[in-house]
Amino acid sequence: MDEKLLQGQRILVTGASRGIGKAISTYLLDRGAQVGVHYNQSKDAVSEITRTYPLANVLRADLENAEEVLGLFENALESMGGIDSLVLNAGIFEPHFPDLSDEDWLAIWRKTIAVNLESAAILTKKAIEHFKSVGGGRLIYIGSRAAFRGETEEYLAYAASKGGLTSLARSVARSFGKYNITAFVLAPGFTRTAMAEKFIQQHGEQKILDEISLPRLTIPEDIAPLAALICSGKMDHATGTTIDMNAGSYIH
Repeated sequence: MDEKLLQGQRILVTGASRGIGKAISTYLLDRGAQVGVHYNQSKDAVSEITRTYPLANVLRADLENAEEVLGLFENALESMGGIDSLVLNAGIFEPHFPDLSDEDWLAIWRKTIAVNLESAAILTKKAIEHFKSVGGGRLIYIGSRAAFRGETEEYLAYAASKGGLTSLARSVARSFGKYNITAFVLAPGFTRTAMAEKFIQQHGEQKILDEISLPRLTIPEDIAPLAALICSGKMDHATGTTIDMNAGSYIH
Protein backbone atom coordinates (compact mmCIF):
# COMPACT_ATOMS: atom_id res chain seq x y z
CA MET A 1 0.00 0.00 0.00
CA ASP A 2 1.22 3.52 -0.87
CA GLU A 3 3.24 4.88 2.05
CA LYS A 4 1.65 8.32 1.57
CA LEU A 5 -1.89 7.07 0.95
CA LEU A 6 -3.30 8.89 3.98
CA GLN A 7 -1.22 12.06 3.86
CA GLY A 8 -3.15 14.83 5.61
CA GLN A 9 -5.95 12.59 6.87
CA ARG A 10 -7.06 13.11 10.49
CA ILE A 11 -8.26 9.90 12.14
CA LEU A 12 -9.44 9.19 15.68
CA VAL A 13 -8.89 5.61 16.89
CA THR A 14 -10.41 4.47 20.18
CA GLY A 15 -8.70 1.85 22.29
CA ALA A 16 -5.41 2.58 20.55
CA SER A 17 -2.93 1.72 23.29
CA ARG A 18 -2.69 -1.98 22.44
CA GLY A 19 -4.00 -4.81 20.28
CA ILE A 20 -6.01 -4.05 17.16
CA GLY A 21 -6.29 -0.35 17.95
CA LYS A 22 -2.52 0.07 18.31
CA ALA A 23 -1.84 -1.88 15.11
CA ILE A 24 -4.32 0.28 13.18
CA SER A 25 -2.94 3.52 14.65
CA THR A 26 0.69 2.78 13.81
CA TYR A 27 -0.24 1.56 10.32
CA LEU A 28 -2.15 4.82 9.67
CA LEU A 29 0.71 6.90 11.06
CA ASP A 30 3.18 5.08 8.82
CA ARG A 31 1.10 6.22 5.85
CA GLY A 32 1.03 9.89 6.68
CA ALA A 33 -2.13 10.22 8.73
CA GLN A 34 -2.49 12.36 11.82
CA VAL A 35 -3.99 10.03 14.44
CA GLY A 36 -5.86 10.70 17.66
CA VAL A 37 -4.58 7.85 19.84
CA HIS A 38 -7.16 7.22 22.54
CA TYR A 39 -6.42 5.33 25.74
CA ASN A 40 -7.87 4.95 29.22
CA GLN A 41 -5.26 3.36 31.48
CA SER A 42 -2.24 2.31 29.39
CA LYS A 43 -0.42 5.63 29.25
CA ASP A 44 3.03 4.06 28.88
CA ALA A 45 1.92 2.23 25.74
CA VAL A 46 0.67 5.37 24.02
CA SER A 47 3.76 7.30 25.12
CA GLU A 48 5.77 4.76 23.14
CA ILE A 49 3.71 5.60 20.05
CA THR A 50 4.17 9.35 20.45
CA ARG A 51 7.94 8.99 20.81
CA THR A 52 8.03 7.33 17.41
CA TYR A 53 5.34 9.29 15.60
CA PRO A 54 5.11 13.11 15.91
CA LEU A 55 1.69 13.05 14.22
CA ALA A 56 0.17 11.04 17.08
CA ASN A 57 -2.16 12.98 19.38
CA VAL A 58 -2.68 11.31 22.77
CA LEU A 59 -6.23 11.52 24.10
CA ARG A 60 -7.42 9.98 27.36
CA ALA A 61 -11.03 9.10 28.25
CA ASP A 62 -12.89 6.52 30.31
CA LEU A 63 -15.46 5.21 27.82
CA GLU A 64 -17.72 4.04 30.64
CA ASN A 65 -18.31 7.72 31.41
CA ALA A 66 -20.56 9.49 28.88
CA GLU A 67 -19.21 12.94 29.72
CA GLU A 68 -15.65 11.80 29.09
CA VAL A 69 -16.73 10.26 25.78
CA LEU A 70 -18.17 13.61 24.68
CA GLY A 71 -14.99 15.31 25.82
CA LEU A 72 -12.89 12.84 23.82
CA PHE A 73 -14.50 13.87 20.55
CA GLU A 74 -14.18 17.57 21.27
CA ASN A 75 -10.55 17.19 22.32
CA ALA A 76 -9.80 15.24 19.14
CA LEU A 77 -11.36 17.96 17.01
CA GLU A 78 -9.36 20.63 18.78
CA SER A 79 -6.02 18.83 18.76
CA MET A 80 -6.20 17.70 15.12
CA GLY A 81 -8.21 20.56 13.65
CA GLY A 82 -10.90 18.19 12.40
CA ILE A 83 -11.68 14.51 11.92
CA ASP A 84 -11.92 12.72 8.58
CA SER A 85 -12.40 9.16 9.85
CA LEU A 86 -13.37 7.57 13.15
CA VAL A 87 -12.26 4.04 14.04
CA LEU A 88 -14.41 2.66 16.87
CA ASN A 89 -12.21 -0.10 18.18
CA ALA A 90 -12.31 0.13 21.99
CA GLY A 91 -13.99 -2.73 23.78
CA ILE A 92 -13.87 -5.02 26.79
CA PHE A 93 -14.27 -8.81 26.95
CA GLU A 94 -15.27 -9.64 30.52
CA PRO A 95 -16.86 -12.97 31.50
CA HIS A 96 -20.09 -13.11 33.49
CA PHE A 97 -21.32 -16.66 33.94
CA PRO A 98 -25.06 -17.15 34.53
CA ASP A 99 -24.39 -18.56 38.02
CA LEU A 100 -23.13 -15.18 39.26
CA SER A 101 -25.41 -13.24 41.54
CA ASP A 102 -27.94 -11.08 39.69
CA GLU A 103 -26.16 -7.96 40.91
CA ASP A 104 -22.70 -9.05 39.76
CA TRP A 105 -23.98 -10.38 36.42
CA LEU A 106 -25.83 -7.14 35.69
CA ALA A 107 -22.86 -4.98 36.69
CA ILE A 108 -20.65 -6.63 34.05
CA TRP A 109 -23.48 -6.49 31.49
CA ARG A 110 -23.94 -2.74 32.02
CA LYS A 111 -20.21 -2.01 31.95
CA THR A 112 -19.77 -3.97 28.71
CA ILE A 113 -22.68 -2.25 26.99
CA ALA A 114 -21.46 1.17 28.17
CA VAL A 115 -17.90 0.69 26.89
CA ASN A 116 -18.53 -1.39 23.77
CA LEU A 117 -21.80 0.10 22.50
CA GLU A 118 -22.95 3.25 24.26
CA SER A 119 -19.62 5.05 23.85
CA ALA A 120 -19.62 4.14 20.16
CA ALA A 121 -23.15 5.50 19.84
CA ILE A 122 -22.17 8.82 21.42
CA LEU A 123 -19.11 9.15 19.22
CA THR A 124 -21.21 8.22 16.18
CA LYS A 125 -23.65 11.04 16.94
CA LYS A 126 -20.83 13.55 17.32
CA ALA A 127 -19.13 12.31 14.17
CA ILE A 128 -22.33 12.60 12.12
CA GLU A 129 -22.78 16.19 13.29
CA HIS A 130 -19.20 17.03 12.35
CA PHE A 131 -19.18 15.13 9.06
CA LYS A 132 -22.40 16.80 7.91
CA SER A 133 -20.82 20.20 8.55
CA VAL A 134 -17.66 19.45 6.56
CA GLY A 135 -19.05 17.44 3.64
CA GLY A 136 -18.51 13.85 4.74
CA GLY A 137 -16.42 11.34 6.63
CA ARG A 138 -15.96 7.65 7.41
CA LEU A 139 -16.76 5.46 10.39
CA ILE A 140 -15.18 2.05 10.92
CA TYR A 141 -16.65 -0.15 13.61
CA ILE A 142 -14.50 -3.01 14.90
CA GLY A 143 -17.17 -5.64 15.42
CA SER A 144 -16.82 -9.35 15.99
CA ARG A 145 -17.63 -12.78 14.65
CA ALA A 146 -19.65 -13.08 17.88
CA ALA A 147 -22.32 -10.76 16.45
CA PHE A 148 -23.20 -13.40 13.86
CA ARG A 149 -22.14 -16.72 15.34
CA GLY A 150 -22.92 -15.96 18.96
CA GLU A 151 -20.58 -16.49 21.92
CA THR A 152 -20.14 -18.85 24.82
CA GLU A 153 -22.28 -18.53 27.95
CA GLU A 154 -19.90 -16.27 29.87
CA TYR A 155 -19.72 -13.62 27.12
CA LEU A 156 -23.38 -12.81 26.47
CA ALA A 157 -22.86 -9.08 27.01
CA TYR A 158 -19.91 -8.99 24.63
CA ALA A 159 -21.84 -10.70 21.83
CA ALA A 160 -24.89 -8.47 22.39
CA SER A 161 -22.76 -5.33 22.31
CA LYS A 162 -21.13 -6.34 19.02
CA GLY A 163 -24.52 -7.17 17.52
CA GLY A 164 -25.69 -3.69 18.43
CA LEU A 165 -22.56 -2.17 16.94
CA THR A 166 -23.21 -3.94 13.64
CA SER A 167 -26.78 -2.67 13.45
CA LEU A 168 -25.62 0.83 14.33
CA ALA A 169 -23.07 0.83 11.52
CA ARG A 170 -25.56 -0.40 8.94
CA SER A 171 -28.12 2.19 10.02
CA VAL A 172 -25.56 4.97 9.67
CA ALA A 173 -24.64 3.76 6.19
CA ARG A 174 -28.28 3.70 5.07
CA SER A 175 -29.29 6.98 6.69
CA PHE A 176 -26.38 9.31 5.99
CA GLY A 177 -24.84 8.26 2.69
CA LYS A 178 -26.31 11.29 0.93
CA TYR A 179 -24.10 13.42 3.17
CA ASN A 180 -21.02 11.47 1.98
CA ILE A 181 -20.89 9.70 5.33
CA THR A 182 -19.92 6.05 5.01
CA ALA A 183 -19.82 3.27 7.61
CA PHE A 184 -18.19 -0.16 7.69
CA VAL A 185 -17.83 -3.09 10.08
CA LEU A 186 -14.65 -5.12 10.35
CA ALA A 187 -15.60 -8.35 12.12
CA PRO A 188 -12.56 -10.26 13.42
CA GLY A 189 -12.74 -13.71 14.85
CA PHE A 190 -10.35 -14.75 17.58
CA THR A 191 -7.39 -12.37 17.39
CA ARG A 192 -4.19 -12.77 19.37
CA THR A 193 -4.28 -9.74 21.67
CA ALA A 194 -3.65 -9.13 25.37
CA MET A 195 -7.42 -9.19 25.84
CA ALA A 196 -7.54 -12.73 24.45
CA GLU A 197 -4.56 -14.17 26.30
CA LYS A 198 -6.60 -15.20 29.33
CA PHE A 199 -8.88 -17.26 27.08
CA ILE A 200 -5.84 -18.86 25.42
CA GLN A 201 -4.38 -19.73 28.81
CA GLN A 202 -7.64 -21.31 29.96
CA HIS A 203 -8.51 -23.27 26.82
CA GLY A 204 -5.21 -23.69 24.98
CA GLU A 205 -4.13 -22.34 21.60
CA GLN A 206 -4.85 -25.61 19.81
CA LYS A 207 -8.57 -25.38 20.61
CA ILE A 208 -8.70 -22.06 18.79
CA LEU A 209 -6.54 -23.23 15.88
CA ASP A 210 -8.93 -26.15 15.37
CA GLU A 211 -11.75 -23.65 14.71
CA ILE A 212 -10.04 -21.77 11.89
CA SER A 213 -9.01 -22.75 8.38
CA LEU A 214 -5.58 -21.11 8.40
CA PRO A 215 -2.43 -22.43 10.12
CA ARG A 216 -1.95 -19.50 12.52
CA LEU A 217 -4.10 -17.25 14.67
CA THR A 218 -5.09 -13.83 13.37
CA ILE A 219 -2.95 -11.01 14.76
CA PRO A 220 -3.82 -7.29 14.96
CA GLU A 221 -1.46 -6.46 12.08
CA ASP A 222 -3.66 -8.57 9.78
CA ILE A 223 -6.56 -6.17 10.30
CA ALA A 224 -4.80 -2.80 10.06
CA PRO A 225 -4.31 -2.63 6.24
CA LEU A 226 -8.02 -2.97 5.55
CA ALA A 227 -8.85 -0.19 8.02
CA ALA A 228 -6.34 2.04 6.22
CA LEU A 229 -7.84 1.24 2.83
CA ILE A 230 -11.29 2.24 4.07
CA CYS A 231 -9.93 5.48 5.52
CA SER A 232 -8.39 6.28 2.12
CA GLY A 233 -11.84 6.48 0.53
CA LYS A 234 -11.16 3.72 -1.98
CA MET A 235 -13.97 1.57 -0.53
CA ASP A 236 -16.71 4.19 -0.16
CA HIS A 237 -19.11 2.34 -2.45
CA ALA A 238 -18.94 -0.65 -0.12
CA THR A 239 -20.57 1.43 2.63
CA GLY A 240 -22.73 -0.67 4.93
CA THR A 241 -20.52 -3.70 4.38
CA THR A 242 -19.45 -6.12 7.09
CA ILE A 243 -16.07 -7.63 6.28
CA ASP A 244 -15.30 -10.96 7.96
CA MET A 245 -11.72 -11.35 9.15
CA ASN A 246 -12.00 -14.58 11.09
CA ALA A 247 -9.61 -16.91 9.23
CA GLY A 248 -12.49 -18.86 7.72
CA SER A 249 -13.94 -19.85 11.09
CA TYR A 250 -17.38 -18.41 10.36
CA ILE A 251 -18.85 -17.31 7.04
CA HIS A 252 -22.25 -15.65 7.17
